[in-house]
Amino acid sequence: MPEKPASYEINLKNCAFFARHGVHNEEEVLGQRFFVDAELLVKRTDALDRDDIEGTVDYGVIFAVIEQIVSGKRRYLIEALALDVAKAVCQRYTQILSAKITIRKPQAPVPGILDYVSVSVTWPDS
Repeated sequence: MPEKPASYEINLKNCAFFARHGVHNEEEVLGQRFFVDAELLVKRTDALDRDDIEGTVDYGVIFAVIEQIVSGKRRYLIEALALDVAKAVCQRYTQILSAKITIRKPQAPVPGILDYVSVSVTWPDS
């Protein structure tokens, strides 16, 4: 009989939130949309065999955790924002072995044309 995998992934892609993060005062005044991807490595439990939400990671709850942090207090660095999100989702569900959070800032104040600036942070650091 084949061995069951010890872990699996949950991915939330392109979650969008309006927020006021950034170093410049204009970024706080005007705000903008931020886009978040969460790649979660989750410890497999018998809840998957039972097809039962209890004992698993509810991605609706994960979305709400991300929204609360991104829409909450201002961070100057999107790197700090990504780290706060990663720590929070890992704290919310102990089954999450690691969280890679990517944040995209489409209207980054740079002297040129670009689609977006993004950062990715993994917690805990492997």
